[in-house]
Amino acid sequence: MCKDCGCETHESSSENSKTVEVVSKILSKNDKEADHNRAHLDEKGIFCINLMSSPGAGKTTLLENTIKKSDFKIGVVEGDLETNRDADRIIKAGAYAYQITTGQGCHLDAIMVHKGLHHLPLEKLNLVFVENVGNLVCPASYDVGSHINVVLLSTPEGSDKVEKYPVMFRAADLVIITKSSVKKHFNFDTNEVIDAVRKLNPKADIIELDSVTGEGFDKWLGYLKFKMELR
Repeated sequence: MCKDCGCETHESSSENSKTVEVVSKILSKNDKEADHNRAHLDEKGIFCINLMSSPGAGKTTLLENTIKKSDFKIGVVEGDLETNRDADRIIKAGAYAYQITTGQGCHLDAIMVHKGLHHLPLEKLNLVFVENVGNLVCPASYDVGSHINVVLLSTPEGSDKVEKYPVMFRAADLVIITKSSVKKHFNFDTNEVIDAVRKLNPKADIIELDSVTGEGFDKWLGYLKFKMELR
């Protein structure tokens, strides 16, 4: 059994039943804490985004440029197995950040995020990102108390990842295709991704951009502004 997710392989039905019961209790407790986080953020007038992707897909770079190119008052709860590097980058870019190191944990949960929120000056913010641990599996199963889920897919990863990791993309409100300027070097097929997302999750929006070159970045900023005004 996976320590963090409760995934089962080759176990008896009785063991499976016990595992399902334990995981259900864990998720129920997590969901209550997530609702609490969301209510707390709503009281403060803060919009919250859960940012998920594989390691290296460009979450932190996206955030750095969002901070530099927008007027949003941003705070970030950072999740990584080790180091404060991403939080340091966010602070250097001009926003507030609190780093959570999970050790062996493959995702952030609502309880961790609750702790992180209390280390941010929420009274000064109108937008909070949860930069989840780099992983295309586990984070999708845990509500952290955000208002929307955004999943990044970088062109070097390949255009087949939507079909290979459906749980993550099914949970997405927005899919961002990143590193678009180099997609020709990886035979990345944007239309394949769009078609796969549409079949799996017709309600999800899709944006293609490059945080380094700035290509398509205005669409992302426009999306943020629209979502924040809509709530």
